[in-house]
Amino acid sequence: MIIEELTVTAFQQHTRIVGCEKTRRAICIDPGDDSESIVQAIDKHGFELQAIAITHAHMDHVGGVAALNKLRPEAKILLHKADEFIYTALPEQPAWIGIPRTQWPAMGFDFEAPPPVDEYWVDGQSYKVGKLDFKVLHCPGHTPGHVVLFAPKERKVFVGDVLFAGSIGRTDLPGGSTEQLMDAIMHKLLPLGDDVEVYSGHGPVTTIGQERLTNPFLTGTYKARRGEI
Repeated sequence: MIIEELTVTAFQQHTRIVGCEKTRRAICIDPGDDSESIVQAIDKHGFELQAIAITHAHMDHVGGVAALNKLRPEAKILLHKADEFIYTALPEQPAWIGIPRTQWPAMGFDFEAPPPVDEYWVDGQSYKVGKLDFKVLHCPGHTPGHVVLFAPKERKVFVGDVLFAGSIGRTDLPGGSTEQLMDAIMHKLLPLGDDVEVYSGHGPVTTIGQERLTNPFLTGTYKARRGEI
């Protein structure tokens, strides 16, 4: 597995290109912005981009989908059906976090309507990228249709904004649920194993074991309440 990471947007979101060393097939996980740099990274490795793989539809994770789709139209756009209402609302999302409309162009948040979704993630499905095999796990809470992509053989999981080093995803935006988020972490992520590396949408790479032992939201040191995270 080859992982190329680009940190984009004012939110310091990690867009990742994940490819198979043998077949040179690849996916782009959460293209938040800077599609030209994404394509340069794809070409650097000689990858064929088979999909734009979206963990969830917040603007810092999908803001670059339209531009990347124009540059690599053969790549399928994949999203969970439950997040489609957030995805189609991309042009209005800056208002959800209180950014005045007059500031959107200067901040790079003047989004066009995103292209249609080609395929929908299904909980528990197996998704192949060349010789790589991902298990798709529906982990709602941050958004209703959030998924994570787990590569069992490589012991890596790409979690979007479900879990971070020392924290968890916020739940105060449309469709958020602290109860669902904690349930997903406890029953979908933690059972993957302490050795599994966690690639979050923001912040450093961590492991399931590290978060199990030290993350205050998981140890009970801090009790998450709606609107605080």
